[in-house]
Amino acid sequence: MTARYLPVPDSLAGQRIDVVVARMLGLSRSAAATLADEGAVTVDGRTVVKSHRVVEGGTILVELPDPHAHEVGVETADAAAVPLTIVHLDEDVVVVDKPVGVAAHASPGWAGPTVTASLAAQGISVARVGSAEREGVVHRLDVGTSGLMVVARSAAAYRSLKEQFRDRSVEKVYHALVQGHPDPSSGTIDAPIDRHPTADHRFAVVSGGKPSITHYDTVEAFPYATLVEVHLKTGRTHQIRVHFAALRHPCCGDLTYGADPVLAKRLGLQRQWLHATELEFTHPATGDRVRFASEYPEDLAEAIEVLRRPLT
Repeated sequence: MTARYLPVPDSLAGQRIDVVVARMLGLSRSAAATLADEGAVTVDGRTVVKSHRVVEGGTILVELPDPHAHEVGVETADAAAVPLTIVHLDEDVVVVDKPVGVAAHASPGWAGPTVTASLAAQGISVARVGSAEREGVVHRLDVGTSGLMVVARSAAAYRSLKEQFRDRSVEKVYHALVQGHPDPSSGTIDAPIDRHPTADHRFAVVSGGKPSITHYDTVEAFPYATLVEVHLKTGRTHQIRVHFAALRHPCCGDLTYGADPVLAKRLGLQRQWLHATELEFTHPATGDRVRFASEYPEDLAEAIEVLRRPLT
C-alpha cells in the first residue's frame, strides 16, 4: 500500500471526496469512489464515504494499492528541473523566485519542470508532509506567473505556514499589467469565483462562487495599459486574472482570459503579465515577520519599456 496525504485546496472545498481524490491523484472518478467504498480514504482521521463533501483546510489520507501508484504522477529523480534563484534558505523554509514555465509541483498532464524537482536537483530538502508530489508546498503560483514562493523544509514550518495562509496573515503583493485603464484607478474587486461553467481549465465570476476580494492601486498608466499593484485578501485559483478579466481589463498577454493578441505581440508577451513581487509571513521558528522582494523578469520588464517608448 502507498499512502498519500492531500491537504484540501480552497478551489475544491465543498466537492465530493471521490471528485477531490480523482482530481488530485489523477485517477478516474470510479476508481476514487471504489477506494472510498473500500475504506481507503479518511479525512482528518475519520473514514468517509464517497459522497462526503470536503472543507478547506482538511487533510485527506488515501491508501493506494501498489498497482495504482503509477497513476499518481509522483516526481522521480528524472523529473524535469531548472536552476532556481534562492532568495532565502534556512532549516525551516526556502523562498524561491519562480520563473515562468515552472509549475509548483507535479500534476497529471504536466511534463515540464517543477519547483519541487528543481529544489531536489539543487540538493535542498523539503518537509515530507503533504501528498508525495507536493511535499512541502504550502501555496502555488500558476505556471505562467513568475515570482516569490515559500516552501516548507520542516513539518513544523509546514503546519505554521499552512495555518498562516488559511488565516490570511500572509501578505502577498503582485504587480499586473492590465489592458486599458481601470475605473476607479484604485479600488476593490469583490466578486465570487468558481470554476467556469463550460471550460474546465478556466475560472470565472459566478453567482454562488467562493467569496473573492482583490485590492488594487495604479502604479503607472500608459496609453493602452495600466500597471497595478495588487493585494489579495483571498487566494482563489486565477483570482487576479479572473477579476480583471471580469472588469474587461484582462492581464496583458493572458489570451486564456480574453487579452488582445495584437497587443500581446506588440509587447513581446507569450504569457500573462503577472508577477508576485513581495511576500511577507511570520517565520515559523523565530516568530519574526520576514519580507522578501523580487524584481521583474526580463520579458515583463521589456514589455514595460515598450509601453514607455514614444508612440510612432
